[in-house]
Amino acid sequence: MSERGSTLARVVATVGGLGDLLPAPGTTAGSLPAALLWWVMCIAVPTSSFRIILTGIGLVVAVVIGTWAADSEARQRRGTDPGPVVVDEVAGQWLTFLIALLFLPEAYSAPVVVLAVAGFFIFRFFDIFKPWPIRKLESLPGGFGIMVDDLGAGLYSGGCLLILAHLIS
Repeated sequence: MSERGSTLARVVATVGGLGDLLPAPGTTAGSLPAALLWWVMCIAVPTSSFRIILTGIGLVVAVVIGTWAADSEARQRRGTDPGPVVVDEVAGQWLTFLIALLFLPEAYSAPVVVLAVAGFFIFRFFDIFKPWPIRKLESLPGGFGIMVDDLGAGLYSGGCLLILAHLIS
């Protein structure tokens, strides 16, 4: 891989270098910026259909480019899932929010900040504890294995966020 490609992969995989700089990189450098960006996007885009489209696009971009970048960075760092690689947390966090947007009724009344905060904490729980079969997904090879366990955590988190949203609305 060229020097330019390697640098781009590092920037993407570490979410602009945050994964290298901050403690608890999964939370601080991956999930928190993803949740904050999603919340700001929802404030700026008041129409739910556009929120769904933008969240879906963000998720697809994070998964496709993030898988490539995570794979490249894992090879560079000679690890299976290096801590500074946090683009997978971005993808898992946005999957959590996409599920909520897709399945909550249009009349859902709690503020989007409630979804953002609850989704952040629920996702962190599943990403840290990795209940079955999420932990097994980590063993898949390369960038795909790095990405897919966080997508599994995002699926679980999205379901729990839906349950919570229905309970509080």
